[in-house]
Amino acid sequence: MAETGASPHAAPSPVARAEHFVWLTARVLEQRRFAYHFLSGSGGAEPSADAVETALAAYGNEDGGYGHALEPDLRGPVSQPLHTGHALRVLDSIRRCGGQRVERVCRYLTSVSAPDGALPAVHPSQRGYPCAPFVPIVDDPPSELLATGPVVGLLHRNEVWHAWLFRATDFCWAAVDSLEKSHPYEIQAAVAFLDGAPDRPRAEAAADRLGRLAREQLLVALDPGRLDAYPVAPGYAPGEHHFAYDYAKAPESLARAWFTDEEMALSLDHLEQEQQDDGGWPIRWRQWAPGTALEARPMVTIEALRTLRAYGRSIG
Repeated sequence: MAETGASPHAAPSPVARAEHFVWLTARVLEQRRFAYHFLSGSGGAEPSADAVETALAAYGNEDGGYGHALEPDLRGPVSQPLHTGHALRVLDSIRRCGGQRVERVCRYLTSVSAPDGALPAVHPSQRGYPCAPFVPIVDDPPSELLATGPVVGLLHRNEVWHAWLFRATDFCWAAVDSLEKSHPYEIQAAVAFLDGAPDRPRAEAAADRLGRLAREQLLVALDPGRLDAYPVAPGYAPGEHHFAYDYAKAPESLARAWFTDEEMALSLDHLEQEQQDDGGWPIRWRQWAPGTALEARPMVTIEALRTLRAYGRSIG
């Protein structure tokens, strides 16, 4: 455990509490991700990127995409853009987002993209398998910045070049430039794109406009102690607020400039306080099945700890 050698009277650190939660509840992938990010040098076998990638490969399909409920709210074996985007984020976090593995992913993305190059959030192949009731499945799904933006931004940040990226990038710029009335997840997707977009001056200008929009539309709860002052977006679960750290997941994000130091500190204080008695962080979106919530919480816990560490918070 992470607290080996600590005083028996010392309170367990956030990482030690989370470690217990992860070993108790998490899938193998999240167990290995937790070990890779937080248990290096704590004794035992050294966690490796290879171990994470091996666990992730179990979710891969022959078409180059990922399925098998990698994103817990979509069940079944079929590849989906949201699963595949999640897989790319995992590869990025272990510095493996490149080479032939990503070439195969880009071929899959090409095969499921619309004529404008964009991805749907959910491909119709999901029909017949369980999925969250708030996820619509239609025969001709619309292009979504929600699915396309994070993937395009991540691939650009990793200097991946593929023919699919040209049209997809054009779609993302058009979608970001046209955003007026939005919601938190769409703004987060836009930030993920802008953080990796090659045209940095254009990205900075677009991010500045989106930051003003997010504040004006109360899409970010700037004071976690006064949540009643911030309405939850239509269709979201009760209490599904979004905070500064949800947009600026690391100090280098363009969204960090949206918030004062005090506002950022308040949000990080809130994130620290959200750790539950069992050591994990809660999910705020709508829970529709016990298994999906159980699988999602270790994922949320890993990201909470990574964000706290990125901002220099002591996690143990």
